[in-house]
Amino acid sequence: MKATQTLHNLGQSIWLDNITRELLDSGTLKRYISDLSVTGLTSNPTIFDHAIAHSKSYDPEIRRLVGTGLAGESLFFELAVQDLTRAADLFAPINERTAGVDGFVSLEVSPVLAYDTKATVEQAKALHKKANRRNLFIKIPGTREGAPAIEEAIFSGVPVNVTLLFSRDHYVAAAEAYMRGLERRISAGLSPEVRSVASLFISRWDKATMDKVPDKDRDKLGVAIGQQTYKAYRDVLESDRWQRLANSGARAQRLLFASTGTKDPKASDVLYIGALAAPNTVNTMPEETLLAFGEHGQASGVIPRDGADCEEVLAEFGRVGIDVAKLGADLQTEGAKSFVDSWQDLLKSIEAKSKALK
Repeated sequence: MKATQTLHNLGQSIWLDNITRELLDSGTLKRYISDLSVTGLTSNPTIFDHAIAHSKSYDPEIRRLVGTGLAGESLFFELAVQDLTRAADLFAPINERTAGVDGFVSLEVSPVLAYDTKATVEQAKALHKKANRRNLFIKIPGTREGAPAIEEAIFSGVPVNVTLLFSRDHYVAAAEAYMRGLERRISAGLSPEVRSVASLFISRWDKATMDKVPDKDRDKLGVAIGQQTYKAYRDVLESDRWQRLANSGARAQRLLFASTGTKDPKASDVLYIGALAAPNTVNTMPEETLLAFGEHGQASGVIPRDGADCEEVLAEFGRVGIDVAKLGADLQTEGAKSFVDSWQDLLKSIEAKSKALK
């Protein structure tokens, strides 16, 4: 049995952290679904920037859209929705078979709106309506300003992938925003059947610390953060507050492990996959990580309910001079900025192509 199938059988969903028109046109995504147990997909501005800037497969459609008067952000979202609705349709049978638990794709609101609650909610609603797929998440950053946008989007019936979470506290804030949105729906007599995932970024922790800690501590922080957050996730699901919501028909906001491609060339290329296996969670993998895990990965057990030795590992990082709380805040700020940078690059690529293809 392939390692990907074993991971799937342990109860963790495998999603692909990539989208390109070639993946769709060539049948590669369909093959990943059948051969590597892939049951969903995520995208972000960096992924789309790379896909559009380094490919000619979007050129005919860009030329056509330019001819209709579209430009910039509007043109991009047209391309993105085209790709993601095609992917959503491939995953629709999985979404149906799992009663709406799995089989999702994700589209991000403009990263420029990360600190603008009102504009984020408006764009989230508009994009979800435009895509018109029940298995499409709108990605909203889990910043402080993002929390009320997450709550409002959920209340409005928009499925949300909360992105840019880096710590247990970030996750808990996202879970509370989700629960507030559901509680408001129930109070208003609406169905609590609005799905969400909470995306915890893993590898950036180790990238930020690998050259600042002793070799024995290298590449251990990301997994420890994942384990600590998994414990918090289980605590939320066992809380009285969540049990009341579940009793009204709500379904769990699943914890999703993101940024799981290894950044350290000295470490295993599947470091964050087997180590973060856990039931009722998701791991969204870059394409090369997915292929590597399918080829030589191992998934032999799951994260212990208590998070294993994560607190000891985090304490050790404190002893060697890493302020974990401050680093988590910094990583979120840097992550939001990097997505804005990718967004600006993406719009520049589209503008350049639009001019060249007129």
